Amino acid sequence: MKVLRRSCREGAEDAQGLTVVIDVFRAFTCAPLFFHFGAKRVILEADPEKAGYLKRGNPDWALVGEVNEVPLKEADLGNSPAGILHKGAAFFNGKTVVHRTTAGVTGVAAASKAADEVILGSFVMVGAISRYILERDPDVVTLLAMGDRGERPASEDEACADYLEHLLTGRDYDPVETLRKVLFQETAQKFMRGEKAYLPPEDPLICLQRDLFDFALGVRQNGAFFETGKIFQC
Repeated sequence: MKVLRRSCREGAEDAQGLTVVIDVFRAFTCAPLFFHFGAKRVILEADPEKAGYLKRGNPDWALVGEVNEVPLKEADLGNSPAGILHKGAAFFNGKTVVHRTTAGVTGVAAASKAADEVILGSFVMVGAISRYILERDPDVVTLLAMGDRGERPASEDEACADYLEHLLTGRDYDPVETLRKVLFQETAQKFMRGEKAYLPPEDPLICLQRDLFDFALGVRQNGAFFETGKIFQC
């Protein structure tokens, strides 16, 4: 198994083989929460206008999304794990969710053009992801860390890629040093300052938990839509 490391939108264009699109803060921490709370379908829509159109045409669907972290006008909530936890199963059970994010979801759309298979990556699913990949044993795995708004590397996404590479290959990994690198960077600190309601300080606490879920999420194209769903369970 050859493991490639790529970053941001530019890296998505060079995705090869089985590709893990990593977005720790916050898209792919949110995605498994939808299923945990009983969502029946999750559509990944990169275009914010199309996401809004889907919500207007289907008012009983849930729209969760943002543009550069600011919640979409028509969204039921922004891209916040804490917000999803607060709403819980009472809101999500049985619903179709449209999920739009600046980095992770757009990365899925880009990577899907070249990759053989795309799965979602975050710390909360990392054990199940690694087990799925090891069982599949593909020739090439691309760990695509989407970074801050898909424009520049982010320490939390690179750290998740480091840990996945450790689980897949045995490469050295220092969890304490990882926390040091992640917690004191702006991508985490902007939440902890509590200056913006749509960046709650609880979000990094959730996003940095390992293995909250025992399943991995894959991506498939269904007509005009990219959808995500469970492909493996420990």
